Order: sequence, then C-alpha cells, then structure tokens
Amino acid sequence: MVRRKMGLVLLVASLFALFAVSCNKKSGSNVSSGKGEERTVKFYFIGPLTGDYANYGTYCRDAVEYAIEEFNRSEAAHARFSVQLEALDSAGDQNKALAQAEKAVADKSALGILGPVLTGETFSVAGMCQNVGITVMSPSATHKDITDTGDYIFRTVISDGLQGEVAGAYFAQELKYKKLAVLYTMNDYSKGLYEGMKKSFESNPGCQVVMTETCNIGDRDFRTQLTRLKSSTAEAIYIPNYTEEMAQILEQASQLGIKKPFLSGDGFSNPIIYDNAGAYTDGVVYVAPPQVKASTLYSAFVNAYSKKTGHAPDSFACNAYDAANIYIDAAERMLNRGENSREAFRKQVAATKDFAGVSGTINFAPNGDLIANQGVYKVNGKIPSFLGEYRVVNNKLQKAN
Repeated sequence: MVRRKMGLVLLVASLFALFAVSCNKKSGSNVSSGKGEERTVKFYFIGPLTGDYANYGTYCRDAVEYAIEEFNRSEAAHARFSVQLEALDSAGDQNKALAQAEKAVADKSALGILGPVLTGETFSVAGMCQNVGITVMSPSATHKDITDTGDYIFRTVISDGLQGEVAGAYFAQELKYKKLAVLYTMNDYSKGLYEGMKKSFESNPGCQVVMTETCNIGDRDFRTQLTRLKSSTAEAIYIPNYTEEMAQILEQASQLGIKKPFLSGDGFSNPIIYDNAGAYTDGVVYVAPPQVKASTLYSAFVNAYSKKTGHAPDSFACNAYDAANIYIDAAERMLNRGENSREAFRKQVAATKDFAGVSGTINFAPNGDLIANQGVYKVNGKIPSFLGEYRVVNNKLQKAN
C-alpha cells in the first residue's frame, strides 16, 4: 500500500512539473535559470559597427558592454542575476537593422534591444518591435516622431523636436541671425533637425531660411551646393548632418573660400569630427545634450570607459551606458515582483523615475521621450566650449542654468 501511495505521489508530482514547464513556455519566459538561484537576462545591441557611421555605433556598443561587464562583476549580480549581451552590426543600413532586429525578436530569451543608433535604423525597427512587443531604447535616435510609434519605444537622447526648437530660437534670439542657409543630408535625422530648426527660426520676426540645399547619403563632393550657398544672402550655414558629411563639407567650404559661420546639431558632438576636419572646426556653434555636471558617477565612467577603449566617451556613449543600466534596473525590479515577460519588463522601464545616470537624472515622458533641456556649444579650434543649457517657453529662449 505504501509503495502504491508513493508511486501515486510521484506520478502527480511529475505531471505537475510537466504542466509547470508547459505553462512557462506559453508565458514566454525571458530569464534562463542556471545552478541554484543563478539567473540570466539577455539584451541585444543594434548599431553601425562597420561603415561610414561606425564611430557612432562602436562608441555606444562599448558603453553598453562596459555597463553590463560592470554589473556582472558586482556582488549584487552574483546574488540576483547576470546579464548577457549580443551586439549586432547594422552597418548603417535600415534594411540590415531590421533584419538584425528580427533576429533579436526571434530569440525568446531576449528582453529588450539597446539601440538602434541611427535615426533611420530606429524608424525601420520601431514598428516591428512595437507590434511584437519588445522594448527598444535608443541612445541617439533623435527624430521627434520615433516615440510616436508606441509604448515599447524609448530613448535616452533628446528629441529633434526640442533640439530644433532650441536651435532656431538660439540662432535668432542669441546670435541675432535673420537669414540662414541649410545643407542637409536626405535622411530622417538630418531632415528632422532641419524642419524643426526652420519652424522655430522663422517663428521669430524677420527671420528666414533663404536657401536650402540637400545631398544624398554617401555623397563626398559638396562643392556645387556650397558654391550656391556662398552666393546666397545667408549670414550663416546650418549643417545638421553626421560627422562623415560634415567633415568634408567644412573642408570643401574652406577650399571655396566660404567665410560664413557654420551651425550644427548633436551629430557634431562626436569627437571624430576633430580627427577628420580639425583644421576647419573653429567657430562652429552646435546644439546637443547639455554638458554633464561633474559627479563621482560620471568621472568613474569616463575613466573606466577611456581605459577600456583608449578614448573618452561622447554624449551618445553616456546615453548608451545609462540606457543599459536602466534596462538592468528594470529587469531587477521585474524579477523582484516575481514577473518574467517582455510586457512586464516594458512596464518597469516605463516606471523608471529619477534614475541617477552619468548624463544626469533621467525621467521619461509618457511617450518614452527623455525629459531634458538642450545644450549649446561653440568650438574654439578643436575644443568645444559649453555656452549653457536652454529651453524655449512661449517662443522665448530661456537659459536654464
């Protein structure tokens, strides 16, 4: 009788275990279990690691890798869980970025995607990721419409909507320009910045964008456009592009004898610009994330990142480091609640409040945008000087610090 009862108990236990495993598979578990209490969560990084824009992608990837390495070395990780990262190369191509995102989505162990890095890549990925329900957080995709895709899309960089608004107001109200010309690349990033700046600039009395020239992705010769801009009545030229184009624009403008000052956006914050066009960067004014306030956290990151990579981080690398740590924090809060799904992870990311990042205190607006002001810089030779932190209230530029 005892043997029969014991056999019945074992049979029930086996059936219960089988049922539990089956339920776990249906619920879409995203945390793998190892020995004892060890658990692992997985994230993907997507960005250009080769090609013309690889400088942006590698800076961000290195920051994400360091954040995860740092956490995995900590005692806290051994007590709670560890993080696995897989970095995928988009090569700056929207179709390849989408294919890489599909790979990440197909990996049922993945909780979220860090990146993509470029605006066009993020646009190509966002809709699919929203539809399948996997969180995306870009450290550098700035077009104002990206987060309109849905509630799974976040960013730790300021949107073009705010950047363009501050840029136009600063150029008109602080620099006192009345006429501007523009040369922008036909991609989502550059076009978004141009449109935002133009709308803001022309909302000021007497201000007008008097000439607009465009170029295509991959162009190397800008002399035709620059020659026309040189003869325009514009007082300055706005070039809201990536470093590859801007470096050549500045060099060719110098060769053509253009004396008009140049203005730009946050693409100019990558230090590669000084390697590629340092002889021509003096005097450029650009709008980008505010200068990070001195803190122990920021100093420790800069020192560690510089030691790891051989160069200091740019603003997007700081954003990527913060994004990775926000993901880790959200995963921990999810697990502490006894939850384990992509939907539960998204909810914890959205619930992030007053997160202490190297780029400052981070909060998200309901649409996933970063709540922040904008910074303005002027380059002296090869050294950017921080001019202040700004916002626009009722069409009036206000200094925030």
